[in-house]
Amino acid sequence: MKISIINGPNLNLLGKREPEVYGSQTFEEYFTSLQIKYPTIEFSYFQSNIEGELIDKIQEFGFSYDGIILNAGAYTHTSIGIGDAIKAITTPVVEVHISNTFSRESFRHQSYISGNAKGVILGFGLKSYDLAIQSFL
Repeated sequence: MKISIINGPNLNLLGKREPEVYGSQTFEEYFTSLQIKYPTIEFSYFQSNIEGELIDKIQEFGFSYDGIILNAGAYTHTSIGIGDAIKAITTPVVEVHISNTFSRESFRHQSYISGNAKGVILGFGLKSYDLAIQSFL
């Protein structure tokens, strides 16, 4: 099984950025723990602060992987292009958020991804990614 994890803007700052919301662990540390926990899954990981690069990766993995876990960060609420990219591919996508976006600012309640995603997992911290992986098993 091949699963790609794609993270959007500012998620490169996990471990430093608002630890009261996002925790103190870096994503790279967490990613290593996922690889150990799921040794039979071939993972790829990509993070970018650039919308077009995220779309390129979705398209690259979108016809050959078994699943994509996408945390598009703030682009979730603004990017019709990312939503369209998910709609165009055959690989199922699970939308993930570390925080509960519905307990935050009202603009975070809108997602251009959810309507084209297999499912949405939010509010469980980094464990949201683990739950997304389990949805593909």
